[in-house]
Amino acid sequence: MTKKKNQPRKNLLMQIGVVILLIAFVVYFILSNVLVRNETSNKDLDKAVGTKTAFSFVKEGELLFTNSKGDTITKIDIEIADDDEQRTMGLMYRDKMDENQGMLFIFDTEELQAFWMKNTILPLDIIFVNAKMEIIKIQRNAEPFSEKSLPSIKPAQYVVEVNAGYCERHGIKEGDKIAWRKE
Repeated sequence: MTKKKNQPRKNLLMQIGVVILLIAFVVYFILSNVLVRNETSNKDLDKAVGTKTAFSFVKEGELLFTNSKGDTITKIDIEIADDDEQRTMGLMYRDKMDENQGMLFIFDTEELQAFWMKNTILPLDIIFVNAKMEIIKIQRNAEPFSEKSLPSIKPAQYVVEVNAGYCERHGIKEGDKIAWRKE
């Protein structure tokens, strides 16, 4: 008789054990997916950064700002972002940039552009330039880490990012032009 009385109890304990095992398996599966996803994100960031460190400036060319008469206003050294990975990374995670440095974004076609400041530590002036190399819009003093869209208003093929206030300090305005060369 005692065997029959213990049988339902054994079945219940076995069912509880199976449920605990299933829960442990689900928790393990979820945690391993999260860890793999984070590791993949870091690998993607490393790949996007390439051989450069995310925080250092690497001169790839020079850019002149000129007035409507063609006179040089000022010159900066530039990094060039001319593919999707480089344009996506932009100046994210940089904690400093010299006054005479900036980044030139080159797009395949002239169209409306919009930038944001997600993961960008430095306040920036964002300068939108059309295919004729004319400055069509300047978004001044873009706020760090902001996800607010900063549009070009008109079609642009190039975008130049410099430290916030650079345009004001050097008298750069809409209607001025740029000229650039790769090193």
